[in-house]
Amino acid sequence: MLSTDAVTGDGHAPSGLSPDAARTLATTTKSAPYMPSITSRWLLRRLPWVEATGGTYRRNQTVTAPDGREIDIDIVAGQLDGAPTPAAFVDYDPDPPEHDLHAAQTILRVPSRIADLYNGPYNQIEQQILLIIQALRERQEYEMVNNGDIGLLHVATPEHRLAAHDGTTLLDDLDELLGRRRNPHMLLAHPKAIVALGQECTRRGLTVEFVDVDGDRVPAWRGVPVFPCSKIPITERRSTSVIVLRTGEEDQGVIGLHQTGLPDEWEPSLNVRFMGIDHHGVIHYLISAYYSLDVLVPDALGVLDNIPLGT
Repeated sequence: MLSTDAVTGDGHAPSGLSPDAARTLATTTKSAPYMPSITSRWLLRRLPWVEATGGTYRRNQTVTAPDGREIDIDIVAGQLDGAPTPAAFVDYDPDPPEHDLHAAQTILRVPSRIADLYNGPYNQIEQQILLIIQALRERQEYEMVNNGDIGLLHVATPEHRLAAHDGTTLLDDLDELLGRRRNPHMLLAHPKAIVALGQECTRRGLTVEFVDVDGDRVPAWRGVPVFPCSKIPITERRSTSVIVLRTGEEDQGVIGLHQTGLPDEWEPSLNVRFMGIDHHGVIHYLISAYYSLDVLVPDALGVLDNIPLGT
């Protein structure tokens, strides 16, 4: 029998049903899991992606002289006055470079008991797959910046690398970096380097320019958008690099390489393959992302190194 005149330990009547007690009967609204480490991944978003059928991309190019210059084509111009017209053709490199796709992979393991019993309101396997895909894409972008074979920081040619003089010449160094190539499309910089760029603009009494990129307001220098990329490392000496890119096949720029139409494809060039259930009742999925990149001509990629960030 419920007593209406019950008192608490201090002699006072209870004020009513407490929130803690009420929550025992309430249904909690749950969100999908969020991953704080996800970044904007501008490199993956802005890079044009080209099909590498069969997992390999061959870059056909013209023959170059031993010093790296193009072979001269014999051409006459002006008032010819009956002079013979020279014959010419452009020869192709008989051994063009080829790029195989790289892979970022991991195996998702979920006990079947978890998948059976704890699937509401969110499907456990699906949510795990989505989180792992985010981690794979983050690793993919890291490799495309830092990998020793394909990373932008490693494949830039020496003639397109500059070293910053000091923190007070950053804007001049950026001008030189941009001036060495035609039609640059984007700059990639660590967020702390972007802060340093803004500070140098302020020191010189300049206003930081912003441009609209697909609805996002992005800082720019000389009209070239500067995208943040936390995958660019900061050295122990507190220095970093800025990367400039011209992108796309039509502009003989930097391109991303992938292959779509994979078996068990979840999204372009990424598949989720069921591997079975082991004798412990654990469900296994192999999740793989395939990618690479190529620099079609050397001046499409430039790097400014040794940018000091201070303490």
